[in-house]
Amino acid sequence: MPKASSEAKHAHLVALAADWLRCRYGCGIVLSEQYCATGEVPDVIGWKPSCQSVLVECKVSRSDFLADAHKPCRTHPEEALGSKRLYLAPAGMIAPGELPKHWGLLESKGRDVQLVVKPGRIDLRSPTGLMKEMNLLLASLRRVEVRIEPQTITEFLKWKNRMADYNGGQLPEGITQQEQERNPYLAQ
Repeated sequence: MPKASSEAKHAHLVALAADWLRCRYGCGIVLSEQYCATGEVPDVIGWKPSCQSVLVECKVSRSDFLADAHKPCRTHPEEALGSKRLYLAPAGMIAPGELPKHWGLLESKGRDVQLVVKPGRIDLRSPTGLMKEMNLLLASLRRVEVRIEPQTITEFLKWKNRMADYNGGQLPEGITQQEQERNPYLAQ
């Protein structure tokens, strides 16, 4: 299989996984293919309002799936990301019996994603994994801050206040008041 074709298939699965985590699994924050100092680069990871993290590893070939077992984060799963962990692969490529203990399985057929094996009920994330997730989130926030310079993230988050001030106390049409935002990560 040509490299570009494999990369395109992987990108397709990553997009499907991100969409599935947002729309079907209830994750409010989703990151894909983000690097940080921990060494693990999750294909897709999302967080539910309960701070439960859900990792999805996308595999386009049997050899890719089999090689995954040799990654440091798989040989030492206590150091890995994800309260819940799943693989996403084309239908029929991974047999349920091949999954690591407590992992789930998503299968794709075109743009359709089906949950074939639910992840285990236990929380697989250790304190080490939680710290690595924090590192990933902080690295991602820093990337945002670099892109919005010269503002800080705090200043950027307060832009609605400035917009209302600029518009005589009214937010522009389509912008929600901060008090009315649906954000399960903020105490209400």
